[in-house]
Amino acid sequence: MTIKMIFSDIDGTLLNSNHQISPGTRNAVRKCSEKQIPFILVSARMPGAIMSLQKELDIHAPIVSYGGALVFRNPDIENPDRPIRNIHLDPELVRDIYQIICKRFPSVCFSAYSLNEWLVPDSENEWVVQEKMITGTPAQAFHFDSSGKDLPPINKILCMGSPSIIDELENFLGKNDTAASIYKSKPTYLEITDRRANKAAALELLINDFQIGREETAAFGDNFNDLEMLRFAGVGIAMGNAPEAIRASANFVTRSNDQDGIVRGLEKFGVI
Repeated sequence: MTIKMIFSDIDGTLLNSNHQISPGTRNAVRKCSEKQIPFILVSARMPGAIMSLQKELDIHAPIVSYGGALVFRNPDIENPDRPIRNIHLDPELVRDIYQIICKRFPSVCFSAYSLNEWLVPDSENEWVVQEKMITGTPAQAFHFDSSGKDLPPINKILCMGSPSIIDELENFLGKNDTAASIYKSKPTYLEITDRRANKAAALELLINDFQIGREETAAFGDNFNDLEMLRFAGVGIAMGNAPEAIRASANFVTRSNDQDGIVRGLEKFGVI
């Protein structure tokens, strides 16, 4: 089997524990590009935080943002093209979740993303400051408690807080049958998107666009929000740092993100 397209999660997969791309991984990704094999970044991150990594890698490929809610065929950090997929949350649902957090979970930091804008009630909140340091993206102050008439289309909600409170919030939203896809990208982050938005659906859109067979693809991931993507790809490669349930669902388990796991996976399947 020849791999003609590669998909990779970012945090915990492409990036090491210091939120950096190692020299070995950078060189491996560039070799894929030299062989005309698209290396497509797939993440819950906003477009700008993905495009900056593309620039560092010196690659030009589509990107999948917000866990599949937003897909660009030809992204450009200065002048991105129109997305080929742009899925929004119901505005009433956004307002409802915001009110739930304000009333029941006041220690949770609520924020939302609209295209390439990150909207936050308080730009000095410690969780916002931490996320800005990790992703290098700016935050824009926004008053979610207004009438809501000026609420822009929201692609994703991000809730940040202590692991125990995030668990409580996730359980509360689940028990109340919240009409959205709700998942933890890490113990302190709860991501909320429309149910139609998922990484596997984004992969299917792109392989059809490029006329590449599903069996000719490989995907790297490390967490539960990558599970559908790993199962969809012809070869699903779990990082060594992934939870056991993710490793058990993959076709191959590579080394961890701190041990150039992407390099090992690409070598295993003859891509480089």
